Order: sequence, then structure tokens, then C-alpha cells
Amino acid sequence: MKITAQEVNQLRKRTGAGMMDCKKALVETEGDMEKAIDVLRKKGQKVAASRAGREAGEGVVLSKVSSDKTYAAAVMVNCETDFVAINADFIAYAKSVIDTAVENKVKNIDELKAAKLGNRTVAETILDQTGVIGEKIELGAFQCVAAESAYAYIHPGNRIATIACFNKTSDVVADAGKDVVMQIAAMDPVALNKDSVSDEMVKREIEVGMDQARQEGKPEAMLEKIAMGKLNKFYKENTLLNQAFIKDTKKNVTQYLQEVDKELTVLDFKRLALV
Repeated sequence: MKITAQEVNQLRKRTGAGMMDCKKALVETEGDMEKAIDVLRKKGQKVAASRAGREAGEGVVLSKVSSDKTYAAAVMVNCETDFVAINADFIAYAKSVIDTAVENKVKNIDELKAAKLGNRTVAETILDQTGVIGEKIELGAFQCVAAESAYAYIHPGNRIATIACFNKTSDVVADAGKDVVMQIAAMDPVALNKDSVSDEMVKREIEVGMDQARQEGKPEAMLEKIAMGKLNKFYKENTLLNQAFIKDTKKNVTQYLQEVDKELTVLDFKRLALV
């Protein structure tokens, strides 16, 4: 049976598979488009099974804000090699995933996997992409924030993406929002403020501070006081609202925001990065 280039192209558009794979699937199914799609999907499942033990340490990280500017999401789509990570088709697929997340304002990674991307779920399209690309493809991480206003930033290279939400909205706040999501990308804060640092992290910092002071020969009675001083320095360097503002290090992020609007603050933020 003769398979036309038009049929091959139609199948390619519907599945994203390569031209030769599409032609083989159509030949195998004697031109039946739906059966050919099933053949390609089964191929994706077989490839996924064979690559299950592989490490998918490369990929892209993207973020985006909803049209009403109240919700932002960040997603990591992983692959095995940097060759695939910089491929235009793979990046376009990752963009379709973040678009789906934002359009549906999904709240967690399970909701995203179940969301429809075209006539398939995101989870199913991940399998499809595995078959198309021939590498292990997975949805590595997902984060979202929502409030009065939300902002997003993607660092050039698609390896770091950040999102943040604020308690107020205005044109002036928008400029501050852009500054803050860039701050998060550059400075990698561990928490919003000192109250949101986990008890486990605080305990670890105190223990490390005391041990450092002990090794420096400081008196045992002074160790806790010295460690608390180091902890305060940790807060200033590693919590977003207390960090030095990257555009003017004479002030911290809180002071910068208060200059924009005395009541303005960040409510939540997320940062995804490929390391």
C-alpha cells in the first residue's frame, strides 16, 4: 500500500514522531491513522520501560504567569542529554506543558500530569515524547504560587526559573516583581524570612556555628552566643526579604519593597534549577 507524504505529515503533526517512524507506523497499519498513533504510543511505552533505570539529569526549566497575573507556575521537564535539552522541538514541548499548567491553574504535579494537553494527558504525552526522542523524558518538578499579583523569570539557557507572588498589584509593583524574581534566580534564598526557615535548618546552622567556634579555640561558654551571631548572618544572606537587594546592596529586599509601597511584601516564592 502506498503511503503519501501528506499522510506521513499528518501523523507527524498529531504525534510529534519523526518522519521515518510515522511512515513505518502507517505501513504497518496499512494507512490506518488511529492504529498508527497507537503503534507510536506503544513504542513510547517500550522505550520508557527500557530507559527506566537511566538518569534524566538534563532538561529545561520554564516559568509563566497567567493572563490575569494572579498565578504563576514553574516546571522542569527532564531528559538524559544536553543535546536533547537544547533541541527546539523538546523546548517547544516543555513550553506546551507550562502553558497547560497555567491555563488550568493546576495546584500540584499530580494535577499537571492529569491535565489535558490536546487530547492526551500530560503524563501520556511524556511517554509519547520518550518514544519520539528515544531518551528517558520525565516531569521532574512543578511549583506554583497565587495571590494579588504574580511574576515569573526564566534565566537565559532555561536552567533556572523563578516565580513569586505579592500582596498588592499595580504598575509600580510590577517593576518590583520583576526585580524580585531576578533576585531569587541570582541569590537562591532558602526561605522567605527567618520565621519560615525550618527548625531542622536552624538547628543545623547553630550546631555548625558552635563547632566552627570550638575549632577556632573559643571558650565553651561563648559558643552558643557566637553561633547565634552566625545564625543572624545566615538569615541576612539566605532569606529573601533580608537579603541585600542585588541592584542596591545598601538596602535589603524588604527596604526596597517598602520604598515602592510601604505595605508591599512577598507572600511566597519558588525556584527551580538544573544543577
